[in-house]
Amino acid sequence: MANPIPLRSRTREIISGRSAGDHSDKQGLGTTVAQNLKRLRSRSNLSLEQLAKLSGVSRAMLSQIELGRSVPSINVAFKIARAFGVPFSALLTERQKPKVRVMPAAESKILRSASGEFSTRALFPVDAERKAEFYELRLAPGCTENAEAHAAGTLENLVVASGLIEINIEGETHRLSPGDAVLFQADSPHSYSNSSKTEALLYLVMTYKSSTL
Repeated sequence: MANPIPLRSRTREIISGRSAGDHSDKQGLGTTVAQNLKRLRSRSNLSLEQLAKLSGVSRAMLSQIELGRSVPSINVAFKIARAFGVPFSALLTERQKPKVRVMPAAESKILRSASGEFSTRALFPVDAERKAEFYELRLAPGCTENAEAHAAGTLENLVVASGLIEINIEGETHRLSPGDAVLFQADSPHSYSNSSKTEALLYLVMTYKSSTL
């Protein structure tokens, strides 16, 4: 879902947990993203102006995110991660390494598109030793999500649990039914479409050629 999935160009920012109006969940994720952004920018020795030029995200928006006052949309988060050359989840994951970590569905943080028709939930905490991410994706009926190119060498392995999915990669469309899987190079623009009349559920594993979190 690196330097994931945008996705369509958007100006609004929407984030939610299991309940769309969960303010505490939004606040918690905003704090995590702010801390990671500040850490990555400091490590890269980049000013907000320099990061804005590299990512295509305005300096004002970056400042709001780093201050914890705004949570980025999927599209914006992917642009920032790509600018740093790190996996998407590097912005979303708390930097802790417990031996066992249970992630209750009721407490999960879900990142949504501005339209609310597409959502992604991290199922696999990523730390400095890992080069893979595991996501749950949901697309509303008729929803299409356009993803910008991820970092060079990024692979997406997608499995359809429910729904009828069309994936367009470099102009070629691939149709997937429940149980079907696909593996492809995600370093070029691609899109996901739900052509069924019910919500589609997919599971995505993303792997990266190299990363330093």
